[in-house]
Amino acid sequence: MIKINNKKDCCGCTACVQRCPKQCIALIEDTEGFLYPKANLQLCINCSLCERVCPIINPLPPRLPMSCYAGINLDEHIRLESSSGGLFTVFAEHIIKEGGVVFGAQFDENWEVRHNYTETLEGLSAFRGSKYTQSRVGDNYSKAEAFLKTGRKVLFSGTPCQIAGLKRYLKKEYENLFTVDFICHGVPSPKIWRAYLKEICRKTIERSGKISLSSISIGRGSVSYIKDVNFRYKITGWKNYSFSLKLDYGMTQGEKKIERFVEPFSENIFMQGFLKNLYLRPSCYNCPAKKGKSRSDITLADFWGIQELYPELDDDRGTSALFLNTYNALVVFDSIKNDKFVCRKVLYNEIVNSNKNYESSCKEPLYRSIFFKKYKKNELLDSLLFEQTLKDRITLKFKRHFKL
Repeated sequence: MIKINNKKDCCGCTACVQRCPKQCIALIEDTEGFLYPKANLQLCINCSLCERVCPIINPLPPRLPMSCYAGINLDEHIRLESSSGGLFTVFAEHIIKEGGVVFGAQFDENWEVRHNYTETLEGLSAFRGSKYTQSRVGDNYSKAEAFLKTGRKVLFSGTPCQIAGLKRYLKKEYENLFTVDFICHGVPSPKIWRAYLKEICRKTIERSGKISLSSISIGRGSVSYIKDVNFRYKITGWKNYSFSLKLDYGMTQGEKKIERFVEPFSENIFMQGFLKNLYLRPSCYNCPAKKGKSRSDITLADFWGIQELYPELDDDRGTSALFLNTYNALVVFDSIKNDKFVCRKVLYNEIVNSNKNYESSCKEPLYRSIFFKKYKKNELLDSLLFEQTLKDRITLKFKRHFKL
């Protein structure tokens, strides 16, 4: 029976929930906004299948990629919609054209992140771009398994721990399965994301002067004002990307009042908290899927530092780093080399030197517990995050002054 005594021992992949033959495991959201499995003891038959598919209980050894590349999708529209160089779409389109299915993370109607699948090229756009909050996998492992058993090709994309969970859930290798993960910094709390979204929507609309703050009701399940969220808006460039929120708060039928909030990532309060590791899932501070332990076929990332190493591949619109981890990945990569993307072979260390999270987990901030203790449902996030940012700056100045 799966039992979580320490929250760092659950990455939230949901493999245990989906594999349980009695469906007696439910996901319960904790006070930080993360989901954890809880078994119904009256229904449990002690088959231990939930424990056998857990990627934290059953970790795999690390491995190095077989080949490393830098690459760019030549379709500028796709690259603009993508976080880095748009290579995910190249592989996803290949699977779709082969009659396959692609799974990925997308925003739902409440602008929370959930996994879903598509069988069309048009459906891939929802999976493009970073989404800095933990996605709900739902029952998509079992859906992927059903497609695989019929012989259809499946591309499943997700965080490294989600891919590790999928591999454990399936219990066997499938030749028609192609997995894609990315170098992961960590997954922020969906609860904090909901609170931030509500707060920034209210403030953005209020600043416009078109609607009074008291007349706005934006919360979970009522976010009709939001038309687009982009964590990596490239209008200011790839290296200095921005957070973007597009709102339409027309109050009558046919009326449009578009407002776009754009803020550099270095000034955006949600991104600051994320990059400071303030509200990541506890397991992210001791990730079970670093160094290739996820067993994904392909790993993608931003190729930070490309301008110094290979300036010919940098136009500040995004360049992807690409790890080909398996023989299957090499075969697919060779089969799709065409005029849709350009790439060049690079060294492993050239990617990892600017992507430390491939090998190591984020450090847990000392003030993380203080933040969540102070956080209340109706308390403004920006004041809490500003307080922690200020403390961080004071600590840094103190260390520099005393050369600690």
